[in-house]
Formats: sequence, C-alpha cells, structure tokens
Amino acid sequence: MIDEETISLVKTKYDSLAPVMDERVRRYWAASEAQALGWGGVSAVARATGLSQTTIKAGIAELQSSPTLSGVALDPSRTRRPGGGRKRLTETDPKLQRELEKLLEASTRGDPQSPLRWTSKSSRHLADELTKKGHPVSHQTVIDLLLDLDYSLQANRKTKEGTDHPDRDAQFEHLNQQVRAFQKRGQPVISVDTKKRELIGDFKQKGREWRPQKTPIPVRVHDFKDPKLGHAIPYGVYDLTTNEGWVSVGIDHDTAQFAVESIRRWWLEMGCLVYPQATELLITADAGGSNGSRLRLWKVALQGLANELGLGITVCHFPPGTSKWNKIEHRMFCHITENWRGKPLVSRAVVVNLIGHTKTKAGLRIKAKLDLNAYPTGIKVTNDEFAGVSLKKDKFHGEWNYTISPKL
Repeated sequence: MIDEETISLVKTKYDSLAPVMDERVRRYWAASEAQALGWGGVSAVARATGLSQTTIKAGIAELQSSPTLSGVALDPSRTRRPGGGRKRLTETDPKLQRELEKLLEASTRGDPQSPLRWTSKSSRHLADELTKKGHPVSHQTVIDLLLDLDYSLQANRKTKEGTDHPDRDAQFEHLNQQVRAFQKRGQPVISVDTKKRELIGDFKQKGREWRPQKTPIPVRVHDFKDPKLGHAIPYGVYDLTTNEGWVSVGIDHDTAQFAVESIRRWWLEMGCLVYPQATELLITADAGGSNGSRLRLWKVALQGLANELGLGITVCHFPPGTSKWNKIEHRMFCHITENWRGKPLVSRAVVVNLIGHTKTKAGLRIKAKLDLNAYPTGIKVTNDEFAGVSLKKDKFHGEWNYTISPKL
C-alpha cells in the first residue's frame, strides 16, 4: 500500500506541472509516475491527479508500445484540444453523486429502508443500486466518486469499551497534571500494563515479512497450547520521560505480585540509574487486570515495594473503559508487535530477544528478561493485612488516585 505522504508528493508535482501540460503529456506523465511507484501506483496517481485509472493504464500501454520510445516524434496534430474527450459522468448525470451520498448516508444512519442496510457497502453493490435507480455506472466509477467524496476503505477499530464515566475527562486532566508535576520535580513516571498472552511454539503470527519467493515459514494449523512450551506473559513498564521500557516475560500467571515484581526489576535494572535521587514514583495504570484499582493484592504488593525501595508510590488509574489511552499501548507495545510480525515465537528466548531488539526512530529502547517465578492465583488479602497498607487516597476519586508511603 502506497502511503499518504507519497500520494501528496505526487499531487504537488502534478499541480505544479499541470498548467504547462496538454492532455497527452498529462497522460504520459501520470503513466510514468505510476510505473515508477510500482504495485498500487495506478490507483495512487489517480487519487493524486484526478485522472481516471483507465486513462493512466492507457498511457502505460502507449508508453510501452509508442514509437516515441525509439526517438520518433509524435504528430502534434493528434493532441486533444482543451476540453475534448468524454465528459465526466458527474457532468452528464449531475444527480449521480448525490444519489451515491444518499445510499451511504442511509446505510450509515442504520435506516432499515436502505437497500444496503443488510449488505456490505462494496463498490459493486453500490454500482448495482445506482444502476437500479437509473444511474448506470461501473464499480470502478463508484470508487472514483467515493475518493472524490473523501471516503476510504476502513476496518473496525477497537476503541469503545463500555459506558463512559462522567468524570472521565476530569480524571484524564488530573492524571496529566500529576505526570507534569512529577516530571517537573525530576521524579520518575511510568506507564504499566500486561501485553497479550502469547503461545510459545511454531504458531502463526499475524503480519508478513520479506522472504525468498515461495518459502513461507511452515506453522501449525491449529493454535492449541503446547504443554511443554507453555506461554509467555509480557508485563511492560514504560518510562514516559526517557522513552525507555522494560518487559518481564512471565511463564506462570498474570497476578498483582507479578506486576509489582516487574516494576521492581525495572527499577533495579534501569530506573535507579536514571533517577538516583528519586524519592517518589508515579505509576499510571489501567483500572483493571493485575494492576486493577480495586485489587487489594496490588496495593499490598506495592507497599512491600515502597518499603524496599524507600519510595513513595503514587498511582493514577485510567477510568474504566479507557485502557487504550494508556501510553504504553501506543508508545511501546505496538512497536513490539510490529517487530515480531510474521515471526513464530518458537521459544521463550525468541520472545525475549525480539522484545529486547525493538527500536524506533524516536529512540525507544527496551530491555527484556525472563521471569521464571511462580505466581499462584487465588491469594486472599485479609482485612488486617490490608489495614497495614500506608494508603492515602486523593481527594479527587480516591479509588483511582492514591499514594502508598514506605514504612522505614
């Protein structure tokens, strides 16, 4: 797929040359650009210039067979006069574009009377419906019209996680204020979360990578857990200030104790070297999971960490249903996923190495190590144990924002 930046560059070049090009030169120029771009070049140039794909393809065919390639000049009398050629359908059928918009709007609103309410809005279905309404068009013409209307092919995006909390935006602002305040004081700020559990073995991984032709990596047909190889649970810690991260790759269960141990390892391996004078730590985390705001074991484990490190630990949770806003998701985890696309995670060592070699142009650096410890589930925290946590709740949503002080 050709990116938007390339299409924009082609448009800029075309706009600067269009005033001095006649119809034939425009066609040949567009054809030459499409050939230079390679696969997808015709549609990209069509979007950038407004020329039809048929015109560009015709230009390519002419370039490949034209005598001009042998140095023979073309007859200038064969140049189409300005305004010549077939008129655009939107000119000969001025109602066409509006009828297309009506079909799209009705389907988008969920109008049960829409002919496309219960079918996919493919270009061919749209062309069929327009033809039934007395506007005979091809599916390619529909695609050109959709591009003119600023439509594009889009997949579903996972962003809705439930009903928004009424104080969602206020919590975001409170969290941002805390981050800025800690950074201004030179104190560490981290974002934490558990990445998706991964099966270890020769299983299919989404994505593709370059390989010699017809030599795909063979993988298993069914994704059933291998009892000998098990799984990997990456728990990440991302430093918002330094753009550095840590990942503990667990092999047992994703528990609060595993989460806190991962934070502890980050501090001992990376954090304490960057913040030798630190007296406090800010953690931003989701409201659920192994670091959930209601989880007693999470707070008890944090108390033990605060005591060991001598740091006051402040936690700000994202409101329920907003986990995708967590910085670690789109500043670290997405790059890890990109780095191992198309690569079967055949061993724990492969997982650790792929994570540790993840880098970006923005300077992201990640360290990763295997955590072989056992983290049993079902541990209950008694009232007496929880009462031993030196917990101070914030005045604003104390269930989301609190500080645990060390007991020295």
